[in-house]
This record gives sequence, structure tokens and C-alpha cells, in this order.
Amino acid sequence: MNIAISNASDKPIYQQLYEQISAQILKGELVSGYSLPPIRLAATELRVSIITVKKAWEELERMGLIYTITGKGCFVAVLTPMEMLQKRNQLIKQQMELDAKYYKSFGLTLEEAFELLKEVYPHLQ
Repeated sequence: MNIAISNASDKPIYQQLYEQISAQILKGELVSGYSLPPIRLAATELRVSIITVKKAWEELERMGLIYTITGKGCFVAVLTPMEMLQKRNQLIKQQMELDAKYYKSFGLTLEEAFELLKEVYPHLQ
């Protein structure tokens, strides 16, 4: 599990954790059955509050990306390729809706937004 927290980001830390771990799961980098570190250990290693990690883990579980076994920990859920695709698309659509509202507030048409995206996309890492 590779996590990079940015204190300069506008996004809350729990959301950064949630987004990075969900992306790693949906790209297959964290495989079914992978054991996430205990909340306290993750909080210590990332130098964030236990509540922050707990909130991220709860969101991952709510989305069906991980499951908890009491007394054993949290594990990456077993997902079929179709379920992974559906969950990935669901998360992307949620973000796109937020982004589209922002673009629309500037009066951009769909075509203008798409052209700008085509310009920036190749330069993203």
C-alpha cells in the first residue's frame, strides 16, 4: 500500500486516503484478501489521527471495497472484474459530476470542457 498525504491539498486527509486506496484496489494493485494495516498502525505511520484513518476505512467498506472481520482486521473485498469496473465507473462519475458543475459555473459548454480535457490529459502523470 503506497499512500502520499498532502497537507497542502484542499481535500481532507481521510478523502485522500480513501481515493488512493480505492484506486489501488480498482487497478488491481491491492488484491482480494489483502490485509490493510490496523487503523492505529496506519495512523501512526501516516502521522494522522486514528479518526481520520477510521473514516477512510469506513468509506472503503461502505463502497464495498473492503470488509472487516472483528478481531482480525480489514481486508480487500473479493470483486469480479465486472464489479471492479462498475465501482470504478461509479467513483469516476461522482468526481466528474463535481468537476462538470465547476466547469459549467464558468459557462463552459460540454465541447469546450472536452477540448480542454484533451489538451491537459496527455500531460498528467
